[in-house]
Amino acid sequence: MFDWLLWPIKWVIELLLVSFHTVFTALGLSAAAGITWVLSIVGLVLVVRAALIPIFVKQIKSQRNMMLVQPELQKLQKKYKGKNDRDSREKFAKEQMELYKRTGSNPLSSCLPLLIQMPIFFGLFSTLSEAQKGVSGVGLLSTNLAQQFSVAELFGAPLSNTFATSDKLEVKILAAVMIVLMTASQFITQKQIMSKNQNPAAMTGQYAQTQKIMLYVFPVIFMISGIAFPLGVMFYWLTSNFWTMAQQFVVIRNMPTPGSIAHEARQLRLEKKGKLAKEPTTLAELEEAESAKTQRTQPVSKSRAKKTTKPPGN
Repeated sequence: MFDWLLWPIKWVIELLLVSFHTVFTALGLSAAAGITWVLSIVGLVLVVRAALIPIFVKQIKSQRNMMLVQPELQKLQKKYKGKNDRDSREKFAKEQMELYKRTGSNPLSSCLPLLIQMPIFFGLFSTLSEAQKGVSGVGLLSTNLAQQFSVAELFGAPLSNTFATSDKLEVKILAAVMIVLMTASQFITQKQIMSKNQNPAAMTGQYAQTQKIMLYVFPVIFMISGIAFPLGVMFYWLTSNFWTMAQQFVVIRNMPTPGSIAHEARQLRLEKKGKLAKEPTTLAELEEAESAKTQRTQPVSKSRAKKTTKPPGN
């Protein structure tokens, strides 16, 4: 069942991977060279992450809205605190959903890009794992291409090998360097979010503890996982990490969380340029902005009655 669900994802992955491989081969690179396959994997990452940009922007906007509705959510929680009967729970859920809908907020939006990327990652892992054995894929990855990948090397390290299973020093050195880079990029990305793009009011209690745990747990996960993953998969993961780090830098600079250090810095930059724009900072302003946006996008009815014309002479 899992293979059946991954089939269309693997087909698209193979399409992109083989397409980039064909382009780089046409440019003069060897079809069986490790650099050709690494560049093809990097190209695959760029296409996938670029396609996710609209979802990422939507996620950022929803997260900012969630920050603004926190005071109202706390009022709701206090209103129904200690009321565990079915009717109270239903009313609380209804009022909460109405608040989310009215303000364009979505508490699950932060998980959406990750949830979309996970099947892609599993599809790539499955595709490369089969290719390293010389097994053809479900689409354009032929047996010949799979065999080329299975023997492809970069700096003497086969892309199909892992740190844990290979005895080659080249593999262990390359894998160790990539693990360090993956861990560092993940740590820097999370650290810049916490230090520059968080509202001080939000960095208290359970939320702050969760952020601190993520700061140290995710790098450890990368270290442990990197030991067992083939080098080809690690190149995908490392490139994706670098993309995330750069993307986060752009977001913190241009779309910071209201009340954060980055937001204050952006306001100062805009003020110096004379381009300071009014942004919603309260729930009332957010609701007003959402209401105005909804009114602008309402479709105009085409079912207007036509005026009847009087016959000549009447």
